[in-house]
Amino acid sequence: MPDDKKAVIEIKALTKVYDTGVIKVNALNGVDFSISEGELIAIMGPSGSGKSTMMNVIGCLDMPTAGSYHLDGTDVSTMSEDALADIRNQKIGFVFQTFNLLARTSALKNVELPMVYAKLPAAEREERAIKALNAVGLGERMHHMPNELSGGQQQRVAIARALVNDPKIILADEPTGNLDSRSSEEILMIFQELNRSGKTIVLVTHEPDIAQHCKRNVVFRDGVIIADKKVEKILDARVVLEELTKISRDMHLHHA
Repeated sequence: MPDDKKAVIEIKALTKVYDTGVIKVNALNGVDFSISEGELIAIMGPSGSGKSTMMNVIGCLDMPTAGSYHLDGTDVSTMSEDALADIRNQKIGFVFQTFNLLARTSALKNVELPMVYAKLPAAEREERAIKALNAVGLGERMHHMPNELSGGQQQRVAIARALVNDPKIILADEPTGNLDSRSSEEILMIFQELNRSGKTIVLVTHEPDIAQHCKRNVVFRDGVIIADKKVEKILDARVVLEELTKISRDMHLHHA
């Protein structure tokens, strides 16, 4: 159900079977699916629905058993491990529920990591990392270690790290799963701002209110897509944050 823009992700007749030797599990059963440039899309579904497998395939972390997957025009479904690693680093920015930051490394150095793998010179790495941290509102905390940052700030560092190689898509797996409601909205606000500036973003979530911040929801069950719909009433995180601020102010006044 994408619009007329160029497809960044094009998946056709995609199947994924996990063969444990004892049983075969069909995680994905012939899925057709595409995502256009500049979309903000939620992939939803209960545990075991196939959404995590779909995310791993989109993220080039797992290979399909059958079918094709084109990422930014390149067929990645038959690539070697090394070629996939390169594509991942160039084309995809990952954001995980658990942040996945290096504990004894500053925010700045954490953000530089993907560029270390890309073998960029140190001066360029630092310049781009500072720019990415400023983009997520953490410029003044760049020398802090993860344990000196709140959960929401750690997730911002993770988003800056995902942005730093200017990927075609940002793939976020339950990015607000470990955060309180205010921090969640702040993270969703960053995703919406990035999307407004043209970034293609795929959020994997099982929470309907998170999915309502996206423009399109694709719902998986039993390895197939059971719904693919445009979100009619998109939640604007800026508005939700204003509401939350007002509620907490009223509560303070009430208790004062």
